[in-house]
Amino acid sequence: MTTRIPHAGVIGWPISQSRSPLIHRYWLRQHDLAGSYERIPVAPADIVPFLSTLRQQDLVGCNVTVPHKEAAFAAARRLDPVAKAVGAVNTLWFDGDTLCGGNTDAPGFLANLDQRAPGWSHASGRAVVLGAGGAARAVIWALIDRGFKVAIVNRTLARAEDLASRFGADSTAHAWADLGALLPAARLLVNTTSLGMAGKDDGEIDLTGLPIDALVTDIVYVPLITPLLAAARARGNRIVDGLGMLLHQAAPGFEHWFGVRPSVTAELRQLILADLGVVE
Repeated sequence: MTTRIPHAGVIGWPISQSRSPLIHRYWLRQHDLAGSYERIPVAPADIVPFLSTLRQQDLVGCNVTVPHKEAAFAAARRLDPVAKAVGAVNTLWFDGDTLCGGNTDAPGFLANLDQRAPGWSHASGRAVVLGAGGAARAVIWALIDRGFKVAIVNRTLARAEDLASRFGADSTAHAWADLGALLPAARLLVNTTSLGMAGKDDGEIDLTGLPIDALVTDIVYVPLITPLLAAARARGNRIVDGLGMLLHQAAPGFEHWFGVRPSVTAELRQLILADLGVVE
């Protein structure tokens, strides 16, 4: 008899920029496990048939990135609580023949802050979240789970209002022009937009009024220190970059596919930083 080698991957369109293979191959080597993890480009027109034949493609599951998280949500027959609340799936695996879907962005976001800024949530209060897209959904769920009241700020107010209606009384919707009035009461400021991402030029955020003891974090990790984080650090705020969220969100999927719960170590972080060409 031969032992079946588990194969997993990450699907998206485009997918060439994904660093997930570096992460999972590192863990496979670290734990001396047989297995593989690849980038799998799937065009939007092909996502439904791809997901419906996932088992036949000899895959034990996959990570899911844009623009396929909602399609993965629809395809999964069993969902974890975060995926149900957020309405999007970024990790797929099989339990027997049942396709299961989870959203690990929310726990990944929390684990990153717990690791890089210990004690950050001990004094919960108001968190201000910039953006109202899919990533914001996971972040808002995570913050409410930790006891925060969340102010959602978006350039298109209607999208913020739609998101606030999903999460109820623990969240409120605000126009971008309201940001200055919200900052003085903020314990945490989170950017989930493309603001500051390499290749983007959306202007700067005025941090006047933000308490010096507030934590500022950005889910963007290219560049590692975004203009928002640089400005916050310069005025004395604690900051947490977005790389750790990428690393921590990967761990649950690895456990589902390969049977071992991996750790996010300094060595793994340095591996990804080297790929980014960044020296801390």
